[in-house]
Amino acid sequence: MAKLLVKLQRYFRRKPVRFFTLLALYLAAGSLVFLHSGFTGEPTVTGSQRSPGAGEGPGLPYLGVMQLSHGFKAAATMPEGGRRHGPWFKSTSKEPVERGKAGDYGSTRSRALRGRSGREKEEDRARYIGCYVDNTRRRTLRGVSFFDYKKMTVFRCQDNCAERGYLYAGLEFGAECYCGHKVQASNASESECNMECKGERSNICGGVNRLSIYRLELAQESARRYGSAIFRGCFRRPDNISIALPISQLMLNMSVDKCVDFCTEKEYPLSALAGTTCHCGFPTTLFTLHEREDEQLCAQKCAGEEFESCGTAEYLLVYQTQVQDNRCMDRRFLPTRAKQLVALASFPGAGNTWARHLIELATGFYTGSYYFDGSLYNKGFKGERDHWRSGRTICIKTHESGQKEIESFDSAILLIRNPYKALMAEFNRKYGGHIGFAAHAHWKGKEWPEFVANYAPWWATHTLDWLRYGKKVLVVHFEDLKRDLFVQLQRMVGLLGIAACEDRLLCVEGQKDGNFKRSGLRKLEYDPYTPEMRKMISGYIKTVDTALKLQNLSGVPDDYYPR
Repeated sequence: MAKLLVKLQRYFRRKPVRFFTLLALYLAAGSLVFLHSGFTGEPTVTGSQRSPGAGEGPGLPYLGVMQLSHGFKAAATMPEGGRRHGPWFKSTSKEPVERGKAGDYGSTRSRALRGRSGREKEEDRARYIGCYVDNTRRRTLRGVSFFDYKKMTVFRCQDNCAERGYLYAGLEFGAECYCGHKVQASNASESECNMECKGERSNICGGVNRLSIYRLELAQESARRYGSAIFRGCFRRPDNISIALPISQLMLNMSVDKCVDFCTEKEYPLSALAGTTCHCGFPTTLFTLHEREDEQLCAQKCAGEEFESCGTAEYLLVYQTQVQDNRCMDRRFLPTRAKQLVALASFPGAGNTWARHLIELATGFYTGSYYFDGSLYNKGFKGERDHWRSGRTICIKTHESGQKEIESFDSAILLIRNPYKALMAEFNRKYGGHIGFAAHAHWKGKEWPEFVANYAPWWATHTLDWLRYGKKVLVVHFEDLKRDLFVQLQRMVGLLGIAACEDRLLCVEGQKDGNFKRSGLRKLEYDPYTPEMRKMISGYIKTVDTALKLQNLSGVPDDYYPR
């Protein structure tokens, strides 16, 4: 035996190529055996593959995100008999599905098997209930929603809905997540939920106007309590309360929890406590939530909770529930090409992305951009992909200054923000992303002083150029937009030539932050502005203030000046 091994060793030393060839063949054979064993004992699926085109389906209108369905490659179809499991679902069935025809055994079967990953071993926290019809004008799941056209996964959608206390999570178009407490639509064929998740190719995330829906078995009850609702204030009882707040329930053992849960169950975004009566509804012109009263007027103890206030018959204590107000969520491209180009102009860091979010909700039309930012497109700004001159968007984001660029637009909304805040916001964006923050090392290093020296003059010249070269410029201060969103947004929509629907603007107020607004500037332990920086910026503020007043406009707000 030893002589044989020595002979083989000498042979392969003389001919190493043959040795490596045999080694490669051995490894390949081993891999095939391993892959074959992976299929042993696994269930098979039946059904034929079908990839419906954009024109197939029940003929629902393609609005908003659905208009770009042709821009994405539809995934191979999930077979009708195949059961798909989310990462929170543990299958209890030991019965394999019957094997289909030989022709059905290919990629569809492999994808169904890959979908059943090791994550199934987790406890039973979600259960797939089927493929459902969705409609962009009347959503099947009417809670919160978010999009990610690059990294959406089943687990991410389920996790986000569960954290907010919803009972159902639905995925659509490979990248859209919808949450809700009720499924308000009919079933669709499983073959119509045929799009792979953008961030997880092994799982299905609905289809075109089709939702893959999961029931979240262990959605935390605590998340549904009023701690996750937003306190809106104390308000006088509206004159026509049965119209303003159409759903009501007598609760002798009233508490904030019970009223918020009741209105959440009824799918209303407002919960109003009136002593022993719970009212639910939407913000409307009959109940705008614009005129708050002294909270002491609502300070009547709850019958069911000693340490809470439940309002009175005349003064209502109002909370905003987790239910998303969908009256302003539909968006689409302009039906006809715009004859005029309207700029949404601002210095970087002045809140342009947030303003775009508000305009899209208020008008129902996508906004465009002079640039292309893939991260914004992936998060739902569908007009980001269009050329800025396409005429399909309601207005165009731009940070450009200079005569030639400005004169390319027929009118403009000029958004101006306190330079101290704008510079910090843009610095955070540059080093931390659209809703992230710069690291401490960046503030302390050479990056911050260089940034201020280069960008502070631009803050001034940007405004001066738009005032000088712009045609029909509407000036909006970021601070005014935050303070009085309804009035300022009404002005902005008016310039865009859209008839402002008051109920839609009231809906926007409840959805104003979205997923595109930084959650406030992170508090630094020190003031990043040196005395020299403040002196320089103060001079630019005075220059801009003078220029605004020369245009017969109000000057900059008082809080622009050094603190």
